[in-house]
Amino acid sequence: MAPSDTDVSPATRAALGHILGSLGDLSGVELLTGGMFATTYRVSLADGTRVIAKTAPTSTDRLLSYELDLVRTEALVYGLAAGRPDLLMPRVLLTDFSRSILPADVVVATHLDGVPLLDRLTVTGEPVADQPGLQHDLGALMARLHTVTGTEFGYPNRAAGLSAPTWPEAFGRMVNALLDDAERWTTHLPSTEIRAALDRHRADLAGVTVPVLVHTDLWAGNLFVDAGTGRLSGVIDPERAIWGDPLFEFAGADQLGRGPVPATLLAGYSAAGAQPALGTPAGDTRLLLYRMYMALVLLVEIAPRGYQGDWVAGHRAAAESCLRAALDALA
Repeated sequence: MAPSDTDVSPATRAALGHILGSLGDLSGVELLTGGMFATTYRVSLADGTRVIAKTAPTSTDRLLSYELDLVRTEALVYGLAAGRPDLLMPRVLLTDFSRSILPADVVVATHLDGVPLLDRLTVTGEPVADQPGLQHDLGALMARLHTVTGTEFGYPNRAAGLSAPTWPEAFGRMVNALLDDAERWTTHLPSTEIRAALDRHRADLAGVTVPVLVHTDLWAGNLFVDAGTGRLSGVIDPERAIWGDPLFEFAGADQLGRGPVPATLLAGYSAAGAQPALGTPAGDTRLLLYRMYMALVLLVEIAPRGYQGDWVAGHRAAAESCLRAALDALA
């Protein structure tokens, strides 16, 4: 994320000062841009320390079902990573879920070293696919992340009601919640075909019996790299994390992807001691289901987020194409 020229209102600055009071006095607040859901501020303290304060909308009228209390999941995941420096995540400094100082949940975390990968790609023009070292690092990070296990499947945020004892049940709830959201926002989708694919491949989903921590959103905007080497140094924004199938991660990291998972990514995953289930009929089917799911997210969120601009039509067409490709392959 890059600093925005947009001024932070005096009221917001005062509220952040109150929330962060236990950490020190504020000397500066910058609004960061680049996120599509939350509002993020880089806060400088009087002693020179910089921290990140993240807020998320709480009004439910423009939220998808899975987005309820979403930033609380971020605090949960950072807490799980607190004793695991190999997971490369910030450390939570404080939270405010009272919604009494700001009309939002607030998570304050440490400021990561390094540079946002998205900023580096903008400067260098070198796509991630052409950076085997970075791909290898990301695969290894995924494998380490998937050693963290839970007790049930689905979204951790209880308000969403999208968790269950088994993966087929949890994933079914996740898909059907998106289809319900689509109906609420009059977004046309082949819902009957999607539900049929889900039912047809339930046995493949049932092969997943251990819920692992899946970030689900490991794209360039959520990764930090070392300024000198370009190697992976940090990971942010796990608010969409789920307890689920490790293969879900590969769909989340490339949400418009349709081809094979990059070999260097898989090599990093295997080098860290994990073995993905790709190359098996059940595993390949599950990856298609997760690509179907990610395409659904991208399509359904367009209306409630009020996306505007020349890019929207192309974005919608790309997501629709990915959804169709997944459904055709699943059939």
